[in-house]
Order: sequence, then C-alpha cells, then structure tokens
Amino acid sequence: QVQLVESGGGLVQTGGSLRLACALSGRAFSNHAMGWFRRAPGKEREFVAGVSRSGGSTGHADSVKGRFTITRDNANNTVFLQMNSLKPEDTAVYYCGALFSRVEMYYSNAYEYRYWGQGIQVTVSS
Repeated sequence: QVQLVESGGGLVQTGGSLRLACALSGRAFSNHAMGWFRRAPGKEREFVAGVSRSGGSTGHADSVKGRFTITRDNANNTVFLQMNSLKPEDTAVYYCGALFSRVEMYYSNAYEYRYWGQGIQVTVSS
C-alpha cells in the first residue's frame, strides 16, 4: 500500500520559516519524482516545487523562487520543502505528490502525479 505522509506544517508569522517533510512508503522512493503543490481557500491547486528522482533537477514556481527550496533524501525516503520569508499569501494546504519516472526530470503538472498525501495546513499570520 502506497502512503505519503506530510509533516511540519503549522502557524508562523510573516517572515518566518517552516520545513515540510513527506515520507513515501510502499514504493521504491528513488524511482519516483516528487513534488509539492498547494491549495489556498477559494483557489485552484497550484504547483510549488518539484524534484527529479535523484534530486539532480529541481523546479520552483515563480511565486516561491528564492524563498522555498525542495530537496530529497533517498536514503530515508523523504522529500522536504524548506520555506523561508513566508508571506500571508503562502497560507494554504500543502500536498506532497509522487509519480514513477524513468527519466531524470521534475514535473509541474498535478495531473501527472499518481500518489498524494493527505495535505497539511500552513498558515502565515500578518
């Protein structure tokens, strides 16, 4: 059974930092590209960041470039999202996604992801 479990969310003040983690079980982690998406109230789900199987290729949405960084630890089956300089507009439910990939690339289209976590709330107060 495939499971993605997110952790690390919570409430933080503007300018603060949080580190999200997502652990994959039930599949070979190193064969899967990973990504973070978010959905704010009243908005569509949007891409935040993606990372390739080995971690050699990453991509970040323009809205988070320079503030957020995606990394992965294949030895521990975990992907991270380091979020710095948080803004109220970063408030959302954050979702971790995974998809099997034969090539070394990241994916920014949510429809390509097969597995999803349950989501974790991030709230940034002004």
